[in-house]
Amino acid sequence: MSAYETQKRALDLFVAIGLSIAFLPFWIIIPVLIYLESGDPIIFKHKRIGKDGKEFEIYKFRSMIPNADEYLHSGKNKELLEKFKKGDWKLEHDPRITKLGKVLRSLTIDEFPQLFNVIRGEMSMVGPRAYVRKELNEQTKKYPETRAYVKDILSIKPGITGPWQTSGRNEVPFKKRAQMDALYARKKNILTDLKILFRTPQAMISKW
Repeated sequence: MSAYETQKRALDLFVAIGLSIAFLPFWIIIPVLIYLESGDPIIFKHKRIGKDGKEFEIYKFRSMIPNADEYLHSGKNKELLEKFKKGDWKLEHDPRITKLGKVLRSLTIDEFPQLFNVIRGEMSMVGPRAYVRKELNEQTKKYPETRAYVKDILSIKPGITGPWQTSGRNEVPFKKRAQMDALYARKKNILTDLKILFRTPQAMISKW
């Protein structure tokens, strides 16, 4: 393990454990609110691609209706699915998002459970986006020039926050996002990680 990796792991554990304790009330209040609005499950689990292309289950507070993926890909919502793909795997007005989910997403509270992914060593506090395999496959077909970025992106752990999350997030198109993630992976250093971490709260608040 390199000096950078050792420093990064120490930073990850310090921040993830610290935030888990600091935001203890959220672990109680948010599950209750989700359950009252739309029942179970409270935690949304989804397969994502991690370091070296290995898949892992990412955790989030559920911000969509139950079985949201099935709803989109069932074949009954072809028009919605086409808009989703044309919008670089995003929907401007996603009907699957619950009322509470809109608030959780606007403040990025839905991603708090990813702190456990960090503690488990599957993610870092700072890194490239954790991509869905199908999304990455389809987007690199749509934008062939981005294939050159994938090797760099998958060379390190994905992060809860990162360069694209603090630079416009959903407003950043896939091509630009992949380029930013790859550049971060190539030039990674602990100072950059700290700068991104300090910018993250402002990015969260600016979405509200």
